[in-house]
Amino acid sequence: MTTFNTEKMLWEETVPGGNHWSGLMRRGSALRFTDLQGGANVSVLLYNMEEKLERYNMPDTLKAQHTAFLTTGNVCYSDMGRVMCSFIHDGVGWHDTICGISDAEIIQKKYSVANYQTHRNDMYRNAKDGLLTELTKHGLGKRDLVANVNLFSKVSANGDGYLVFQAGNSKAGDVVDLRFDMNVLVVLSTAPHPLDTSEVYQPADVLLTAWHAGAAADNDVCRNTCEQNKRGFINTERFYAN
Repeated sequence: MTTFNTEKMLWEETVPGGNHWSGLMRRGSALRFTDLQGGANVSVLLYNMEEKLERYNMPDTLKAQHTAFLTTGNVCYSDMGRVMCSFIHDGVGWHDTICGISDAEIIQKKYSVANYQTHRNDMYRNAKDGLLTELTKHGLGKRDLVANVNLFSKVSANGDGYLVFQAGNSKAGDVVDLRFDMNVLVVLSTAPHPLDTSEVYQPADVLLTAWHAGAAADNDVCRNTCEQNKRGFINTERFYAN
């Protein structure tokens, strides 16, 4: 099992709540997300750095692993059937895959308007605009907004079939570690989850810590969670075979 190793740390950076970030995570590297205040949400998009038309595919990820949420042992599949990244450690237990991202309308309806002209860096940001800002840096745009993963957030269905946001799913100091099994462009926003029930705009800061984790071993928990994951890793390894 791959574990966090400070001796192999590559870099560290804090993304303030409501902000956005993007960068390349190379095959064999890992990224730890730490919720610094509790109640964080990180909306994540994933793209093959070499061929950005290949990107995270939510339906294939869920049906291949017979799940509706992600945690330790799960992987994120691309639309080419390859494993893009793996949940190698999770101190939270549930990460939302189905609710999408907040936009300007959602944020305004919940929290009113606080723009840069009046609030400067304390302005109210939404995930859609933040992700689009980052996508533009890499030659991508609106048509490249696809289904995302919301790290730290839990949404479940109640007895009547309605989706219910679980406040307090993540506590201050909780972490989740993703190993990257391809060269992946990671695009993220720390704006609130679209179903967040908080009446105050207060998205948590998130610490990003990258380190060298190495490739998935034969006994890797993510590789062996199910037979489909074994096949997914084979597809990925063939992609990088010399």
